[in-house]
Amino acid sequence: MTKKLKIIYYGTPEFAVEGLKVLLENNYNIVGVVTAPDKPAGRGQKIQESDVKKFAVKNNLKVLQPKNLKSEEFKAELKSLEADLQIIVAFRMLPKQVWDMPKYGTFNLHASLLPQYRGAAPINWAIINGETETGVTSFFLNENIDTGNIILQEKIEISKNDNVGTLYEKLMKLGGRVILKTVEQIEQGTVKEKKQDEILKGTEPKSAPKIFRKDLNIDWCKSSKEIYDYIRGLSPYPVAWTKLGGKTLKIYKAEYSLENQNKNCGEIISDKKTFMHICTKDGIIKLLEVQLEGKKKMQIDEFLRGANNIEFTID
Repeated sequence: MTKKLKIIYYGTPEFAVEGLKVLLENNYNIVGVVTAPDKPAGRGQKIQESDVKKFAVKNNLKVLQPKNLKSEEFKAELKSLEADLQIIVAFRMLPKQVWDMPKYGTFNLHASLLPQYRGAAPINWAIINGETETGVTSFFLNENIDTGNIILQEKIEISKNDNVGTLYEKLMKLGGRVILKTVEQIEQGTVKEKKQDEILKGTEPKSAPKIFRKDLNIDWCKSSKEIYDYIRGLSPYPVAWTKLGGKTLKIYKAEYSLENQNKNCGEIISDKKTFMHICTKDGIIKLLEVQLEGKKKMQIDEFLRGANNIEFTID
């Protein structure tokens, strides 16, 4: 039986699909799904639909794709749906006139243990900073990004071998479960909100700003552990890189070892057949999976077999 609570769900990427799927499996009444407009992408500039739209269409849900979230037309359409609750997962910031509309408000799911790692790239930064745990948080929206009162949090371990891809999958599944629990608490009137300022108690939280290309260049004079976390915190996207013989070399996978090589930071040790190591301030990074500009992604031995014309120097 479909439940009475009327929900509008906002989301765009694959990460947001899980929560919508879980709500449908538990018979919640999704009266509308709001996602990004279709846009051209790739070499052929084919029109691409978001993952959330594809899932919503497949499940015969009403889809809204506003270009302007403040437009009167969009707000009127939302009002006509008479939603009791709105949920946001991996979507842009809503204007107050929109998030304040339902009687039960609007909550967001964020892929960190708020108030830590507010911002656009919480999964990346948790790994880059060498954290050993993270999680997801549901919280009510307010005027500022990622600062509203917390509803629920659940933790998850970050293993030493996790990268963004593997942790993303774990958090996506966890997020679906937390969304369901949050909706159930709101429906039952059992929510106990926590203010983020009370958790911080005057301390400064770690942030998770958007990552740009200029942030991806590896500094080989950092510690081996720092560089290792940096590589896995950017893999498989947007990918850390270095310049090898003047060409961009993306590094998807690596290991590290603490060894005194008596060599300079960025110096390469390689037999040019099976292994390639790059020196750091306290050891080496062992490259395992790489991609040279203009080439496909390769295991290091395959890359080295075809690297005869490349100068083995880090620029």
